[in-house]
Amino acid sequence: MITVYGRRNSSSVQLVLWALHEIGVDHERLDYGHGHASTQSDDFLVMNPMGRVPVLTDGALCLFESAAILRYLGAAYGNDVFWPKDAGARARLDVWAEWGKNNFADAVLDIFVYDVRLDPMTRDPAILTRAVEAVTPLAEILDRRIGQGPWLDGERFSFADIACGYVLYRYYALDWDRPDLANLAGYYERLQQRPAFRDHVMVSYEALRGTY
Repeated sequence: MITVYGRRNSSSVQLVLWALHEIGVDHERLDYGHGHASTQSDDFLVMNPMGRVPVLTDGALCLFESAAILRYLGAAYGNDVFWPKDAGARARLDVWAEWGKNNFADAVLDIFVYDVRLDPMTRDPAILTRAVEAVTPLAEILDRRIGQGPWLDGERFSFADIACGYVLYRYYALDWDRPDLANLAGYYERLQQRPAFRDHVMVSYEALRGTY
């Protein structure tokens, strides 16, 4: 049985849970982090020396870093649509998965930190200005790319859509001056039609307000 260690309102945990649901893999989840079991305990640090969620165990295998977990799930359990077996086809999608997780998501989460995690009394509007300036051109890049869609692999939903799409709930829910990008908005609408996205990504983050 696969076990996921991490709280439901962590975006990185959401990425993993979304993937598990899409692939159809049985698993259990244990609450760790912010208000739950400590990620700084000796037992947890053995699993992830960074002391962060998520961690995934599958038998004797123990993994951390959500992007690595996504790739493992695709390789171990995904079909040829979710995780193309052809190395070239998979690599073309992995470029976008890497970009989504390490560029687009990070920029969106900077806005999340400002709008949600920071106490309103400590917010510096210049932080939001810089974050918006950083995320806007990235959103425009994804808008152009998804215009070739409807998914990143054309007609086929794949692991790359999870890596690029898992922060879009927060992208659209947060209070900021978003650019008007029709392709991206349509992509978000399609994601919302997927039960796994609704169940595991569209999760309240109210418990995180003002926690920095």
